[in-house]
Amino acid sequence: MKSTLAKQGLVDRKWYLVDADDKILGRLAVTIAEMLMGKLKPIYTPNVDTGDFVVVVNAEKIKVTGKKAETKEYQSYTGYPSGQKTVSYEVMLAKKPERVIEMAVKRMLPKNKMGHHMIKKLKVFRGPEHDHAAQQPVKIEI
Repeated sequence: MKSTLAKQGLVDRKWYLVDADDKILGRLAVTIAEMLMGKLKPIYTPNVDTGDFVVVVNAEKIKVTGKKAETKEYQSYTGYPSGQKTVSYEVMLAKKPERVIEMAVKRMLPKNKMGHHMIKKLKVFRGPEHDHAAQQPVKIEI
């Protein structure tokens, strides 16, 4: 009984299209993170990036449950004294809905170099149009 381990050059990457229209943010982010890591593949190896590319459309139509729309906040720090900035979910969704999905997925990925490579395979778009038609992404229902 031998186990085969994935090697970086031998990984077959596919492109998937996900529609975020009326989807719950956290549940969608979990599935996208699993696809980016490759955990849904039988050849998953923790120390090799075996994940696929994911294109997300309709990012502005994402939903959250409960009172998160009024209470959720995103914090960042500029690096300067008193440089902490806080932006509410409603403002972030109005200005940059792509960042809402990107941040949710990024926080579910590994916090190392491999996680930085994985997040680069995520492409998020505000409306129903995307720039990756040449890659022929397969539409996935979540």
